[in-house]
Amino acid sequence: MNRGDRRLIELRGVTKIFGHGAAAFHALKGVGFDIGDGEFVSVMGPSGSGKSTVMNIIGCLDVVSAGSYRFQGVRVESLDRRQRALLRRHHIGFVFQGFNLLSRSSALENVELPLVYRGMGLHERRRRAAAALDLVGLVPWARHRPSELSGGQQQRVAIARALVTDPAILLADEPTGNLDSERSEEIMTLLASLNHERGLTILMVTHEASMAEYGHRIIRFVDGRVADDAHTDAPRLHAG
Repeated sequence: MNRGDRRLIELRGVTKIFGHGAAAFHALKGVGFDIGDGEFVSVMGPSGSGKSTVMNIIGCLDVVSAGSYRFQGVRVESLDRRQRALLRRHHIGFVFQGFNLLSRSSALENVELPLVYRGMGLHERRRRAAAALDLVGLVPWARHRPSELSGGQQQRVAIARALVTDPAILLADEPTGNLDSERSEEIMTLLASLNHERGLTILMVTHEASMAEYGHRIIRFVDGRVADDAHTDAPRLHAG
């Protein structure tokens, strides 16, 4: 099976409205696209264009007002709050601009956290957390706290934490927003490598065109709609 042949995400006519009556704001206006298993998709658009809203819906942090969202064939809008939380916990990994690491915990302990919520035993979660840190090249820093790590290293810890549950998709919201250009390139090279070598499906929101070019596709949002959805000529893949 080729990359993208199997649909992981399917959005059809997705509308999201915040507020009511005259104060209602249509953040999404009939959005539709698919994400195939193993794709690396970049989402761009100006502030207020709907790109973060669509990521929140895909990540089960919000729900559609109208339309359909299928995740691995399951109609997510038909799930209750608990079922959406379970889907999010077991199948979706998140990476944010601000790292969101616990300051008093080591890198290893931060990576373990999702497995603690699952009730996994200490030995197994330590083994899996160490393996995730190995994926991002941070095993020597496993006992270091975030304050002892560079911004790039902290984001690598955050990526390891997202990967430790073996998610079906990684959602990255401005993952290089707090990093300088050199660290940004390092993080994007890592994400591209994880996608290329491990088949990790990635959906990334970014405002930086140079970062978006690491994806196989760039979806551009304008005023709550998809303005363009095109494959990149040559993704900036620097695997390894």
